Amino acid sequence: MKILVIQIKQLGDILTSSVIFEALKNKYPSSEIHYLIASKGIAMVENNPFVDKILFYDDQKKATSFFKNIFKIREQKYDIIIDAYCKTTTSLLCGLSGAKKTISFDKKISRLLCTDVIKRNKISFSVATKAIEHRLLLLEPIDIPFEVIKPKLYVTDEEKQQALSKLNAFDLQKESKIIMISALGSGNSKTYPLQYMAKILDSICQNTDATLLFNYIPNQKEDVLQLYNFCQPETQKQIKIDFYTKDLRDFFATVTYCKAVIGNEGGAINMAKALNVPTFAIFSPEILKNDWNIFENENSSISVHIDDYIPTFNSEQTSVYEKYDSFKPQFFTDKLVHFINYNL
Repeated sequence: MKILVIQIKQLGDILTSSVIFEALKNKYPSSEIHYLIASKGIAMVENNPFVDKILFYDDQKKATSFFKNIFKIREQKYDIIIDAYCKTTTSLLCGLSGAKKTISFDKKISRLLCTDVIKRNKISFSVATKAIEHRLLLLEPIDIPFEVIKPKLYVTDEEKQQALSKLNAFDLQKESKIIMISALGSGNSKTYPLQYMAKILDSICQNTDATLLFNYIPNQKEDVLQLYNFCQPETQKQIKIDFYTKDLRDFFATVTYCKAVIGNEGGAINMAKALNVPTFAIFSPEILKNDWNIFENENSSISVHIDDYIPTFNSEQTSVYEKYDSFKPQFFTDKLVHFINYNL
């Protein structure tokens, strides 16, 4: 049996949808499974033992690119296609693929072009939350009942050794207490105010002697320095401000040596969860926490959202920045201290 899973974007979604592969291989171990993604997403599935082949989607806005994608899929002669991306273009790919069974989410276009469609559930029914539940429900038409599976990242020994060598250069050892800080979100509307984040870092350093590393890339250095300067002098002593990871695979390997990842909810938090590293996530007011707080518990996977503290604050007339301004660090300091004491 030959199966294709489609999840073109985004990086977090490419990781989340990878749970489908483990479920498929558990049920059909002899199947050949391919993954169609954007080329920049390859870091999320490298070395995944459940993926037999990675295909790259030609995302140029040209008719020729669309036909290239169709021919690429048709020549593989898939038995089953699972479209977790569910856009017009991928529904068309399903309809023109020649596959006997094509599965996607329930939309007008997918109803016309796919053999099976699945309705998204409105309320989460497991610790996996809707983000993962929806992906795994796509497998019901091929007799795979829902079972909770956690996304996983696979880091090689060589990658870990390279990361350790870099940590050693900053006087950090394998046994060091290290916390990775998700200092910046993917945009301003997903970034906890830097002055508030500085107070969070102060609280961390008042409760542990761990070394703090910031997750950032060089062109974000100015924002990171601003955050650093907001911190108390004693906190600054525990920050390795010049340390940064050069790419995603380097970040994954570095996180395997961290005791925790703390900060803005987003890719860094979800990647840490996929590496079984404890996380403390601060959600943006505009994100629905219950859709994405996957595998949360009271000790090693904690998240906070303004709605947890001001439930009636979800007003459309109030901007995300006003909501952030009201989301004071002292609301959740006790939770943060408990997290630090439990995991470090």
